[in-house]
Amino acid sequence: MLFRNLAFACLLIFLGVYGTPAFARIDFDVELEAPPPAAYIEPAPIPRPGYIWSDGYWAWRYGQYVWIPGHWLEERPGFAWYPEHWEHRGEKWHLARGQWRRR
Repeated sequence: MLFRNLAFACLLIFLGVYGTPAFARIDFDVELEAPPPAAYIEPAPIPRPGYIWSDGYWAWRYGQYVWIPGHWLEERPGFAWYPEHWEHRGEKWHLARGQWRRR
């Protein structure tokens, strides 16, 4: 019985330390002098219940603009999705990351 309790306690400690995966996200601002190319015209797919369509956008990767295609996002009740877009700030272009905002 003691062994079983000890094994159970070890299991709980192990799950407490290792049971929840950790995710790291490296995020940084991108400001460029060259404006992004014109957006591709992607036809929006047929609406799906419980999801919203986020249009594609130009990202800056590996020293050049790269098109990121549109994708589905699961709806979040009480929130609105503001997609990625480029903003002209002074003489530079800044990528504003997509985000959910409370309505």
